[in-house]
Amino acid sequence: MNETREVEVVVTGAGQAGLSSAYHLRRTGFEPDRDFVVLDHSPGPGGAWQFRWPSLTYGKVHGMHSLPGMELTDADPAQPSADVVRTYFDRYERAFDLRVRRPVDVTAVREGEGGRLLVETSEGTWSTRALINATGTWDRPFWPRYPGQETFRGRQLHTAQYAGPEEFAGQRVVVVGGGASGTQHLLEIAPYAAAITWVTRRPPVFREGPFSEDVGRAAVALVEDRVRQGLPPRSVVSVTGLPLNDAIRQGLADGVLDRQPMFDRITPDGVEWDDGPHPRHAPADVILWATGFRAALDHLRPLRLREPGGGIRVEGTRTVADPRVHLVGYGPSASTIGANRAGRAAVRDIRRLLAEEPLAA
Repeated sequence: MNETREVEVVVTGAGQAGLSSAYHLRRTGFEPDRDFVVLDHSPGPGGAWQFRWPSLTYGKVHGMHSLPGMELTDADPAQPSADVVRTYFDRYERAFDLRVRRPVDVTAVREGEGGRLLVETSEGTWSTRALINATGTWDRPFWPRYPGQETFRGRQLHTAQYAGPEEFAGQRVVVVGGGASGTQHLLEIAPYAAAITWVTRRPPVFREGPFSEDVGRAAVALVEDRVRQGLPPRSVVSVTGLPLNDAIRQGLADGVLDRQPMFDRITPDGVEWDDGPHPRHAPADVILWATGFRAALDHLRPLRLREPGGGIRVEGTRTVADPRVHLVGYGPSASTIGANRAGRAAVRDIRRLLAEEPLAA
């Protein structure tokens, strides 16, 4: 398809951040397919949630906020979160007639003519005056590198490939990572595994008491400060710590959440530490890397937005290097409630940017 189509705004990604942005565009007078288009590479509605493992039920999800304009109510806490969110996002897209195009892969965003951006995709090219990038992180799982990793004879997988605890029955499992996914994996796998070892780079921090608005604001401010400096964002959870709920307390009491420091090397049959007079060895059949994700932004590379620190400098949602480009669901707006607010803020800024000319007739 060689035709270049013109719109005022292109939204890439139809997870929480993309749908929130599309809703606010629609609400403030932009028409889908005429003034804006939403491009999503997933096979169906649900954002990254549609790829989550079946044992992650809705009741285990922390801090899932409704999209603007439509509450998520009466969800069965025992139902897989993937099913709950997929159904909810599908209803949302239909209710507000957002006309998400999928599956569409965005391959590159480049400078066009007349101050416009060219968004190159598997379904042709869009010329746009502004871009809301809401591509999230699920497509960029982070795999750390450790000495001996290539010699390991067992299986290595990432959270992105985790399908549930049953596949680890009778196996010796090393889980790497101290975030929410790592602790959930440990608690699920422990009853099935022959042995389980938990390793993290830093000692995990468990948070007592309710997650107040003040704590949330302070955590977001720390993440926001990093992106203002052009540094890669850290997750909000890495700042707030993990909620000390009943499942975590039981895991600590049972010894399942017995954290070990990061190993020094991987061997063909396990992992080793140099923390004593002789190397300490833990045999393993599987290493599960619950080591998080990085922002999926490679398609923006032609715009040269990255700073020397490795991140993209952002003020609010607007990239400092190019005011036409907004990152929603990046850094401080990576949470579901943050994505809702950021979508509204991005649309407000874009309306100011486009105010010099009326919307296309």
